[in-house]
Amino acid sequence: MKRSAIPAILAVVRTYLRNRTLGGTYFFTVNLAERQGNTLLTDNIDLLREAFRRTLAEYPVAMDAIVVLPDHLHCLWRMPEGDDNYASRWRLIKAGFSRAMAKGERQSASRLRKGERGIWQRRYWEHLIRDETDYARHVDYIHYNPVKHGYVAQARDWPYSTFPRWVERGVYTEGWGVGNDVRDMNWE
Repeated sequence: MKRSAIPAILAVVRTYLRNRTLGGTYFFTVNLAERQGNTLLTDNIDLLREAFRRTLAEYPVAMDAIVVLPDHLHCLWRMPEGDDNYASRWRLIKAGFSRAMAKGERQSASRLRKGERGIWQRRYWEHLIRDETDYARHVDYIHYNPVKHGYVAQARDWPYSTFPRWVERGVYTEGWGVGNDVRDMNWE
């Protein structure tokens, strides 16, 4: 590769195009800016829940599944028909949580210049769900995540998850997430 091509390639890589489908179902991963050893989300779960409540009361979605871990969260949203504006919802959730938190986090020079807090990563990951298999795999991923990260031995033991709702619906057994009871573990 010619050295002169590198800036052009980097410009393309930096431009991330989000998938926008009206009424789509999306999987999201949202991270704290400083993840290593950070327990901000679970330590302040009520503030996070309130940020979600306020935002989704005004801009509803069907939140089918969620797990909140100490430093990141995963969730699955079904957007209302004719609506693809998940970006505004995430902006409001992050801002609501950040406003409720006492200041004192580390802020980069860039964040200071822009007047931003240093709580959340600026970006987040979204994935448009393609079909029922994709949906099931992402719901499994959400509910297995606390086990994957070593916080608990079984999904049922993590308190910040929709796993109990899915057990009530009969999708999972209480002991799901241990050994061979987990569906296809190749999520990547």
